[in-house]
Amino acid sequence: MFAYIIDKIVPYTDSTIHISDLALQRGYGIFDFFRVRNKKPLFLEDHLDRFYASAGKMLLQSPVDRNELTDIIITLVEKNNLSDAGVKVLLTGGYAEDGYTITQPNLIVVVQPFKYPSEQQLQSGVKIITVNFRKELPDIKTINYQKAIMMTPAVKAANAVDLVYHHDGIISELPRCNFFIVTQEDVIKTPDQQILLGVTRKKVLQLARKKYKVEECSITLNDVYNAKEAFFTSSTKRIVPVVKVDDYMIGSGKPGKITLDLLSGLIQHEDEVLR
Repeated sequence: MFAYIIDKIVPYTDSTIHISDLALQRGYGIFDFFRVRNKKPLFLEDHLDRFYASAGKMLLQSPVDRNELTDIIITLVEKNNLSDAGVKVLLTGGYAEDGYTITQPNLIVVVQPFKYPSEQQLQSGVKIITVNFRKELPDIKTINYQKAIMMTPAVKAANAVDLVYHHDGIISELPRCNFFIVTQEDVIKTPDQQILLGVTRKKVLQLARKKYKVEECSITLNDVYNAKEAFFTSSTKRIVPVVKVDDYMIGSGKPGKITLDLLSGLIQHEDEVLR
């Protein structure tokens, strides 16, 4: 396996950065993540839009432009010879002698195998728990996942697969996913504040608006507990049905018809894009 780090492709085991990098010293950096299917990056332009937008908001100047980064990604995918894979592109704060000042950012690109959600999760749905927490920079895909990692034991103890953030009862998102509900009236709703605008979220909204009523709006905990369906979306997971939130069963306790319809539509859309 190979990775790109700073200015060259190296064996994965040799892909190291210096201890002075701000990503290590201060947790300062951004990233993006997307899938490769049949060695073709999926929705690459959308992900690069978000990557460079995040970099700009964090005052990080990428050492390569979009075309150069695209070439790096494609070369690395071919070199690793993985038909289906996940690609993570990171941009760190660079090597800082004082451990605080942004310098020349370091670019890292990693291509690795990954697994889709299991058939069991898709057929039976999953449980998530709620956590009162407000992200500092929700619209930037930073490398700061401290809260989510700290909550891992609590998630496991609750026999859940993940958590969803809320602030004083207003839902935002999961640490790595966007969140949706379907109301009793079959209206699809997703939070519109304090969230990262996910690429899969964007695609799901485009598909949903062709068949259903859709609202990007404020969603309360009570809305979630009384929803007919719920699901979350991300690049790696596509759409995963949620059948339990905290101790509340969602709808019938089984993946909903609209959720599964959107999942089918999303997979079909991916196939069309990659033809």
